[in-house]
Amino acid sequence: MHHPTIRAMFGAIAMLAGSAHGATVDAGDYTRLPDGTNLAVLYAQHVEGKELYSQGTRLSGNARLSADIGILRAVRFIDVGDVTVIPQFLLPFGKLRTGGDLSGLSSTNGIGDLIFAPTVHLIQDSTRKRALAVTPWLYLPTGRYDRNNALNALGENRWKLDLQAGYITPLSDRWSLDLVGDVIWYGRNSDYGSAGATLRQSLSYQAQGHLRYHVDAGTYVAGMLSCEWGGETKVNGASQGDRQQRTKGLLSVGHFVTPTVQLLGSYGRDFSVRTGAREDHRFNLRMVKVF
Repeated sequence: MHHPTIRAMFGAIAMLAGSAHGATVDAGDYTRLPDGTNLAVLYAQHVEGKELYSQGTRLSGNARLSADIGILRAVRFIDVGDVTVIPQFLLPFGKLRTGGDLSGLSSTNGIGDLIFAPTVHLIQDSTRKRALAVTPWLYLPTGRYDRNNALNALGENRWKLDLQAGYITPLSDRWSLDLVGDVIWYGRNSDYGSAGATLRQSLSYQAQGHLRYHVDAGTYVAGMLSCEWGGETKVNGASQGDRQQRTKGLLSVGHFVTPTVQLLGSYGRDFSVRTGAREDHRFNLRMVKVF
């Protein structure tokens, strides 16, 4: 098996855990809430897959990969003049496991890279049904990382910036549409692999669309379609042939169980993958406390 393919298999684990993706949001995330609103958010995610791909060719149908990831998120809405600013911090943590053809790789767990994501709203719609906002998701290299461990999806040992724009518009009294686009810049990892090589990565991109049906004021059902592309890596200047092209879908149901607590459950999977692990099943659970 040639060297880039091995790198692709290891990199696939990071993709499965989500660290190599753009910031996939939930439907309604770009809703502008009143000044002074605080949100405490807890995510629990389980992802599993067994197929690995390299340049569109399946490498294995029994490379079992799974991830259990949690995320703590703190959000505050602040009006500065005519602009709404939303400073927020996210801290991922969790455990990754392998089996089948990758059973020789040990599992790993720990805390991931801290994320700072200050959203700025550009539309002040008094009805709060329309929104246009930008978010620079800044990933700080604070998570657990060991260059001798092939499983390093929780900490990437590099800076990363995901510049994201989101737009929400109502289509009718019951339907609304969320459109989100990302462009991602990757910093250099100068301690990659057991030899301490230098890893660089080209820009990657993501486009998301969420169609929501509002059952009532506190309940909605949403479908999401996402496409990702780009992000080829180089190790000590040698291209790894791992340019990404991924299409995935997600079905979600959100409901306010009390006036200040929302639960959101989602199920999703990949439809196609060019490089990396194909997600067979993704289960997301999110709890939001408004105060």
